[in-house]
Amino acid sequence: MIVSVGIDVVLVERFGKALERTPLLIDRLFTSAERVTSSGNPRSAESLAARFAAKESVAKALGAPGGLHWHDCEIVSDPDGRPWLTVSGTVAQAAAERGISRWHLSLSHDGGIASAMVVAERVPAEQGSAE
Repeated sequence: MIVSVGIDVVLVERFGKALERTPLLIDRLFTSAERVTSSGNPRSAESLAARFAAKESVAKALGAPGGLHWHDCEIVSDPDGRPWLTVSGTVAQAAAERGISRWHLSLSHDGGIASAMVVAERVPAEQGSAE
């Protein structure tokens, strides 16, 4: 059963300028795995902006509670490049309090805009759960 949905959009140019102005921001927002592609190259501003939008979408889906840590929500890619959402720590706790046991994620970037949408789902115990 769908518990909630979160969506966010980010202007890529504005986000890129924020990263240039505040170089430590990238470390604060993203895990080391999020900052690079599967081949080890640094992610583009578009890709990072989409991942930031995903983290914001998760917070919105959770009702924007205080105390969430950026690194407790991680966007990873499978071998085919499909993004997946993993949660731990403060984000996993907030999700558990709301009965959320599965996340669905979609990322996009085009025309200078990055966007993300997440669907938070409650899966009945007999169906199992996954992040």
